[in-house]
Amino acid sequence: MKSFPQILINTLLANVTNMTVWFALIFFIFLETQSVTATSIVSGIYLVAVAVSGIWFGSLVDHNKKKNVLILSGLISLSIYGAGYVLYSNMPPETWKNASSPVLWIFVPLLLTGVIVGNLRSIAMPTLVTILIPEDSRDKANGLVGTTTGIIFLITSAISGLLVGHSGMYLVLLLAIGVMALSVVHIFFMEIPEKDIVHLEGQPPRVDLRGTYTLVAAIPGLIPLIIFTTFNNFLGGVFMGLMDAYGLSLVSVQLWGILWAFLSCGFIVGGLFIAKFGLGKNPLFAMFVTNIIIWVISSVFTIQPSIVLLCIGMFIYLTIVPFIEAAEHTILQKVVPLERQGRVFGFAQSVEMSASPLTTFLIGPIAELFFIPFMTTGSGVDWIGSWFGTGADRGIALVFTLTGIIGLIATLLAMNTKYYTLLTERYQQQNPANIPDAKPA
Repeated sequence: MKSFPQILINTLLANVTNMTVWFALIFFIFLETQSVTATSIVSGIYLVAVAVSGIWFGSLVDHNKKKNVLILSGLISLSIYGAGYVLYSNMPPETWKNASSPVLWIFVPLLLTGVIVGNLRSIAMPTLVTILIPEDSRDKANGLVGTTTGIIFLITSAISGLLVGHSGMYLVLLLAIGVMALSVVHIFFMEIPEKDIVHLEGQPPRVDLRGTYTLVAAIPGLIPLIIFTTFNNFLGGVFMGLMDAYGLSLVSVQLWGILWAFLSCGFIVGGLFIAKFGLGKNPLFAMFVTNIIIWVISSVFTIQPSIVLLCIGMFIYLTIVPFIEAAEHTILQKVVPLERQGRVFGFAQSVEMSASPLTTFLIGPIAELFFIPFMTTGSGVDWIGSWFGTGADRGIALVFTLTGIIGLIATLLAMNTKYYTLLTERYQQQNPANIPDAKPA
């Protein structure tokens, strides 16, 4: 347990670096090219790459010491950011202003690769919680991971725009190189008490998608849990695709950026609450209750065009998000054998993340072609416009309200299925994972 705070500090260093590069890259591309399409493509590439890489990254985590995985992730990102700095420094400024520039589309995927490789950490982290933290304290440890995520978002929100505004990607990449190098050195000299890598009898191929799916399917209720989370992410993609447009219809871009730095503190508050009080005896129940709260909030926080109402709703929303992730991780850490946790976490991430890009790509055109006209010149003006309001922003608000209602109905239905009971019973068994004797790989 003594190693865990050090791992959180190292994760903070590495992920602040990766997320700052990611946020800054989006800002930089838009400011230089003024192309919404270019930024949409980059966001889509990132989400798809995270979804596709999860299963392979999970295999790397399972078949290597976790410390070595963290070092490998840091070294690859460090090398890529160094190469990106050399490329950026040696190109004339006009190179970056052309959205069809070949150099730009070498630079962007290069830096994206450095960011995506950092995702190895998000898969290794819950397995380290399993290794380092006693079972009865893992929910609280997962809460601290959520708090760390909140701090990362807070720092990233505060500095990425400032750095890009000051000197483009120049200071961003210098900072990335320096902090990532510090992270690698820090983890290199850290002691993480790991046993030998373990494997099951008749160890299958390293990626082993079939074996991972077989294991997941064999645990009652686990596939429905992943499907439920995937559906939630599908709905969550609505907020990813439309929230900035809605917020900017209410306040200036400068104030919106400041508000997001404040709102990201919700992650910290939620994570600290979990770290103090845990998730109770049934993390699955806590997960469903928090989902109900989130979707109720989502149904009403845009009911009127108010930045105060939006901020209150989003702060509650972001405060509750760590409960959902901590609950899922706590369940998997108990019901899945340690030697397969990396692959299962990677599999779950790949499946769950696959929904967000689809919604993000689709919701913009759907809102623009149907909901905005519906609340601007269509039937919605007569039906609900007198109390809901009219205009383009109210069309977007209607999308949020309907999304919240759909999410609430889906959560209540899922909570009343047999799979909820089966997974709860599985979690409450003394040794549900049935972990076999470990053998050196």
